[in-house]
Amino acid sequence: MKFKQALTVIAGIALALSLSACGGGGAGGGGASTPSGGDAPGDVTIGVAMPTQTSERWIADGEAVKTGLEAAGYKVDLQFANDDIPTQTQQIDQMITQGEKLLIIASIDGTALTSQLQSAADKGIKVIAYDRLIRNSPNVDFYVTFDNYKVGVAQANALLNGLGITEKDGARKADAKKGLTIEVFAGSPDDNNAGFFFNGAMDTLKPFFDDGTLVVKSGQTEFEKVAIMRWSQEGAQKRMEDLLTSTYNGGKEKLDGVLSPFDGISRGIITALQPAYGKTIAEGLPIVTGQDAEVASVKLINDGVQSSTIFKDTRKLADQAVVAAKAYLAGQEPTANNTDTYDNGVKVIPSYLLEIDTVYKEDIKPLLIDSGYFTQAEVDAGVAS
Repeated sequence: MKFKQALTVIAGIALALSLSACGGGGAGGGGASTPSGGDAPGDVTIGVAMPTQTSERWIADGEAVKTGLEAAGYKVDLQFANDDIPTQTQQIDQMITQGEKLLIIASIDGTALTSQLQSAADKGIKVIAYDRLIRNSPNVDFYVTFDNYKVGVAQANALLNGLGITEKDGARKADAKKGLTIEVFAGSPDDNNAGFFFNGAMDTLKPFFDDGTLVVKSGQTEFEKVAIMRWSQEGAQKRMEDLLTSTYNGGKEKLDGVLSPFDGISRGIITALQPAYGKTIAEGLPIVTGQDAEVASVKLINDGVQSSTIFKDTRKLADQAVVAAKAYLAGQEPTANNTDTYDNGVKVIPSYLLEIDTVYKEDIKPLLIDSGYFTQAEVDAGVAS
């Protein structure tokens, strides 16, 4: 991810927030920005635990959160765990031992941090779950994320539009074909978000299954059967290759579309499909959805290969994490805009949800380039500088 323009914007926003009250349209409360206990921001270190550096999305998140917090005057301990659960638990243990005042955690496995969060609570350390809900612990204080059920709805609508069944606004076309074949993929079963994405998508597609407009030819529609552990591109490619062999006569029978929950999974699916169906949608490649607007997939959309992606502006998510952190460190409660959806198995976590956008080819410039998220050169190359 290129941060030259984006991080400058984030830094300015965070600095402005640090000079003003935290109330209003964000996740903050009101009042002064001095941390509880009298520590000045420069004496406070915040631990930021991110899952991996193998996805450009998480690199962007980590750097954006770090930049925003530093602009507000805090020290930041940013750690990436390379999708290894023991590594992340050790990193968080170390943050707690070192006396870091607050933790912002994007977990690898949302069920694997119970003891760490108890240690944090014992020391009075607040915990903000970042985009991935941490489960089975009473010691999660706040959650910043996107509306993950709506992400799934948007992915399903993008698939329906790409298949020519509906308009972009969801209205069914009068001449929509029936009996179109699709396959369904879901995200990692240890990521709480994956279930929200899947449920939003499948609830949206259900009427089209019921009336025969769509058919999952493999019959695989249960989350457990279609989930891809760790959101793996290689795992998705292998499953798609197996489906082609078992269900589509090695690619000789028609497949119209694939519901994919993440751009990395999408690229694995596309790699499996291209030898049988062609390199682009115009050549017969099935419609494939995505999520996260990774630049490699944005290039594929621009080139007519991938049909769509869901854009979750991580700059806005980082801003909300900073606002929530500042509220806690000032001895206040962050402002939630959702207090009934995200039950982690022990309690409902107060949350701040952000909106998302669907990106088709025509949306790349207004949503991604004009906003400074990518440059045209990055989109053309498929690589962020």
